[in-house]
Amino acid sequence: MKILVVDDHHLIREGLRPLLEGLAHSEPVVVIEAGSLAHAMEVADRHPDLDLALVDLRLPDVVGFESVSTLRLQHPSLPIVVMSGDNEPGVVREALEHGALGFIPKSSGPQVILGALRLVLAGGTYIPREAIDGALAGGPQAPGLEDDGLGLTPRQAEVLALILAGKSNKAIGRELALAEGTVKNHVAAVLKALNVTTRTQAVIAAAKRGIKA
Repeated sequence: MKILVVDDHHLIREGLRPLLEGLAHSEPVVVIEAGSLAHAMEVADRHPDLDLALVDLRLPDVVGFESVSTLRLQHPSLPIVVMSGDNEPGVVREALEHGALGFIPKSSGPQVILGALRLVLAGGTYIPREAIDGALAGGPQAPGLEDDGLGLTPRQAEVLALILAGKSNKAIGRELALAEGTVKNHVAAVLKALNVTTRTQAVIAAAKRGIKA
């Protein structure tokens, strides 16, 4: 497994290396470091077999969410997870909208970080609970999944709950004893009901409506 860590702080990159090695199973984890977006692009071009990119938002050669959007544009199949010290709900939402599949606050503990990365590697999306709660704070709470006003069937509501929990289609199929093709049909119906086109957008749209898993 190859993981690209993009952060301009050498100590953070070095500190993450032994932690990321905890993701190893049948094969070792190879951690490749980059201190800038330009260097990260060079690494990604040289290593098309990267399994994951862990990226900071504040890099010396980028503005805003350019680190995420540029990597996503040039390497669309590479899962990108943002790891940042700024976990305001608006920042998390924008990172996901620019193509990140996860957002991990730098204040997170080792087990949270590993759990989030395992989830993304399995095809899920990780959003810190505090970011979702923060997005909902102060606003009217929408009904629960059982009465969400979306016109979902009970099974589709179950699928939405598992999407919000970050489960991949395969994991949803296992949990609900459904064929993966059936899960895809339910996911498509859920996305249509929320008027979105991706699972990440679905998580954000559900959070705005006050819907929680």
